[in-house]
Amino acid sequence: MEKTYFVYMMASKKNGTIYVGMTDDIKVRNLEHKLKKYDGFTAIYDVDNLVYFKQVPDLNSEMLLEKKLKGLNRNKKISIIEENNPLWNDLTYSI
Repeated sequence: MEKTYFVYMMASKKNGTIYVGMTDDIKVRNLEHKLKKYDGFTAIYDVDNLVYFKQVPDLNSEMLLEKKLKGLNRNKKISIIEENNPLWNDLTYSI
């Protein structure tokens, strides 16, 4: 079975706090954020709306894209979200 890899952005609300992450299981990782399973950034700032995700072909691509997104300024992250999800809908049910 071939692994899948995802880079994603979560937000607390439209134009709110943004978190960039990566995973090989977007459904499980999304649920972990929603349930605040870990006492980290997303739990502290109530960042639990999946507003962007992209599937990538391999682990190297995943790490490169995550690093690129994390390095962007806030306005560029917002632009990427709004280009793909203009209403900032929670994409939980589309995964």
